[in-house]
Amino acid sequence: MDVVTARERLESMLVELDRSIGVLRGDPGALRDRSPADAGADLTDADRNQAMLEVATRQRSSVLEALKRMNEGRYGLCVDCGVPVPEGRLEARPEAARCVQCQSKRERRR
Repeated sequence: MDVVTARERLESMLVELDRSIGVLRGDPGALRDRSPADAGADLTDADRNQAMLEVATRQRSSVLEALKRMNEGRYGLCVDCGVPVPEGRLEARPEAARCVQCQSKRERRR
């Protein structure tokens, strides 16, 4: 994927992530008289909402880092080993910072 296309995709992703984060951070609304079951459902929804917000925020950081690498001329190179990230990986995940092998090592360490 050429750099222009990658930049367009990353910038589009950033706009969508910002929109999603804005929605997820929305005002939960005023509390109403609710049954305990409804309150439990609200808590579950709030937990799910918080998890989605955390994922979107992490992905946003990844996109911003990819744009930074692009501006520095390092986009498409693994941040760990320096080899080119496979084209197919960048097509699927334009924000990818690592080659498949280094990403696998990183995930195993977690």
